[in-house]
Amino acid sequence: MIRNPAIDVFIEKQEKWKDELSLLREIILECGLTEEFKWRGPCYSYQKSNLLIIGGFKEHCVLSYFKGVLLKDEAKLLVKPGENSQSARFLKFKSVNEILELKDLIKAYIFEAIELEKEGAKVEFTESKEFDLPEELLEKFKEFPELKKAFEKLTIGRQRAYIIHFNGTKQSKTKIARIEKYIPRIMIGKGFNDCVCGLSKKMPGCDGSHRELKSN
Repeated sequence: MIRNPAIDVFIEKQEKWKDELSLLREIILECGLTEEFKWRGPCYSYQKSNLLIIGGFKEHCVLSYFKGVLLKDEAKLLVKPGENSQSARFLKFKSVNEILELKDLIKAYIFEAIELEKEGAKVEFTESKEFDLPEELLEKFKEFPELKKAFEKLTIGRQRAYIIHFNGTKQSKTKIARIEKYIPRIMIGKGFNDCVCGLSKKMPGCDGSHRELKSN
């Protein structure tokens, strides 16, 4: 059971869910996964494949399975992170007692996730060209025709990721700010989750390596 010092620091800094995250960490490490600090939080992998991530929110803390949709989930406890999420599923907790009560189930799901990884199981993503494009993006297309061309050249999956992010807020001002922030990425053909610094060990995706290197 090898502990990553960065996770010690992360948990110690938490104002809420510190005990819950510490317990989830112990349970996960007992299952033999590798502990890493990615995407600003504790991430756990099996033979370099990301399986789980834990984190805290305002109302609860979560243990998220990256390929949770493939788990049998006979207890029907896994939750979909968002309407458009096709792969990830998570368990949410509000107390240490809730975690302790589900400890065996948490482990069972982890071991099932490991077996699925050993088998090379993959999530079959459904791609659709039907997007609810925000008016703010359509206005930017009119303002910058080259942006529209660059966006349409992206894969369907990359287009979807941007649209989900842009539509993740109801305030027009925030949508505009998000769109403007990612225009440079779109113009060079990069997706929302793509690496743009060249430090990722899992190109073309961003695995958070840039944060670890810059912090040293």
